[in-house]
Amino acid sequence: MTQGEAKRAAVIKRKTNEVDINGSFNIDGSGITKIQTGFEPLNHLLTLFCFHGLFDLQLEAKGDLPHHIIEDIGIALGKTFKQALGEKEGINRYGCFTVAMDKVAVEAVIDISGRPSLHGRIAYDPSDKIQNMLANESFDNTDFTFKHAEEFLESFLQHSGISLVYVIKSGEGDPHHILEALFKAMGKALDMATQIDPRRKGVPSTKGIID
Repeated sequence: MTQGEAKRAAVIKRKTNEVDINGSFNIDGSGITKIQTGFEPLNHLLTLFCFHGLFDLQLEAKGDLPHHIIEDIGIALGKTFKQALGEKEGINRYGCFTVAMDKVAVEAVIDISGRPSLHGRIAYDPSDKIQNMLANESFDNTDFTFKHAEEFLESFLQHSGISLVYVIKSGEGDPHHILEALFKAMGKALDMATQIDPRRKGVPSTKGIID
């Protein structure tokens, strides 16, 4: 961003019969967060995402069922991200980053395409050890699971218009480290994708538009 340009930021507000979510999101931040979702693992993962993506996030969420709260946080944050990004003029659009943590390595590949999707795979898991771990173990013996994280990601991506492909390259650890690596990598990749390239005039698509 150049001096005098407005920050790419927006207010988070979503209230239904099931949830009440409020806050703010700033793409051009410095990684400052104040997050209270009611789920400590999700608080932690969103903090990592913002810290490494240099996004500012204030978020408070209340609701009835865990499924509703987690899904609706993704909806609210996705809509706010899309609003904050604006017309997408000059952005890089693409980002890719791999994060290693102990024996874990996860790659996140981002495309701000307007065609939202989530695809994840495990690079090498011949005995299905990692797959079984993610299906059956929780985040630090809490009620938060890998499935909950994917529910959040599905909602966030659908409402922000982002495509995310992630690859678990090495998963010798636990769901905690795998999710931490994923959210860190996603933050770094999304930071790359949202940066402005001064050489780019207009929207980074031959169509001339990104929905």
